Amino acid sequence: MTARLRRTFLRAGSIAILTVALVWVVGGQALLGRIDPALTVPLLAPPMLLLAWWQRRDPAISRRRTVLLALGLTVAVQAALALALAGSAATLQLLLVALAGGAAALIADALVRWRPSLRALPWLAALLFALAWWGAGHTLLAALYRPAAASADAPAATMLTGLPLRWPGGESLASMIAAGANDDPALARIERLGPTLLVDSLADHVPPPGGVLLIAHPRALAPQELVAIDAFVRGGARAVILADALSSWPPRHPLGDPRNPPVTSLLTPLLDHWGIALGGAPVGEGSVVAVDVQHERLRLSSAGRFDRLPSACRRFAEGHVAHCRIGKGEAWLVGDADLLHASLWLPLVPGADHLRQADTMEWIAARLWPGAGRATLHPIWIRSRAD
Repeated sequence: MTARLRRTFLRAGSIAILTVALVWVVGGQALLGRIDPALTVPLLAPPMLLLAWWQRRDPAISRRRTVLLALGLTVAVQAALALALAGSAATLQLLLVALAGGAAALIADALVRWRPSLRALPWLAALLFALAWWGAGHTLLAALYRPAAASADAPAATMLTGLPLRWPGGESLASMIAAGANDDPALARIERLGPTLLVDSLADHVPPPGGVLLIAHPRALAPQELVAIDAFVRGGARAVILADALSSWPPRHPLGDPRNPPVTSLLTPLLDHWGIALGGAPVGEGSVVAVDVQHERLRLSSAGRFDRLPSACRRFAEGHVAHCRIGKGEAWLVGDADLLHASLWLPLVPGADHLRQADTMEWIAARLWPGAGRATLHPIWIRSRAD
């Protein structure tokens, strides 16, 4: 191997290692528990500038060869990590990295070889390029990861909950009116993803034909409401039910105040009727656990398990989640309602869907409205719990 060839491999390998390390440490992979190659895109400018500086005196064909080798090694390492840690080929994301890397390399090469009269201009231009690339990269990823809303003709989801998702603040009616609706982020996100009708009683607000049902840790329901839920699902409807054996939702009022969410699930009569038993969180299990359901990540807090399920149900995430056929309809059940708390799913930066901590809202939306919650790119989570 010639000295020039060794130098080419050394430079390309160094850039590939630097790029992979950057996205792991700075790009959010380690923090979020993900291995998305796409998170590399905003961080491509510094490595490409460094490579362009190293080979600023090399001939054009040599520079192009080194860039191609560096990008090839970067993509190969990321593909290997995605397959090993998540079982995903991540083809679309790898293609995006290769194309973006090529564009960043061309701009970096032009900046390094620029010879203006003021010698400080290339350095200033390189800094501005890195900052602009970083911002543009995050903007692009936010759009590519943004989940689609339900179609215009999607059925309305009737939502019943005992969690303080609407009018959550204020000690009096006057203070709540003065503050406005002040919806919890979970409710605001669900309403953006699909038509949602929040009700306080199913007896007075029977879901319309063809509608869907979202029940999130409700207060005690009247017998006629339980009957209405059973009949609605058995008649062919879809439902998502969050039943928390031990809620850790932070209370806003003194202990014992009825305005606080129920401490435990009050849906036992309905679940018993369906042949389902919900147990408490396993002893010794951490308060927050990450589980994977059909390649989507949910973060649960002190989640219960479904200890008994009929044959028409399928168990997921070691029993924390279940999918059941009930009559002509279906229900997704989760042994936790705290997963709606903003701290467990909100993106690290508001509006940056590519930096989200979990797929909770996208997962719920996809099960309420066909086609909702999907995006061009989706997070590739490092395996936690089996589907």
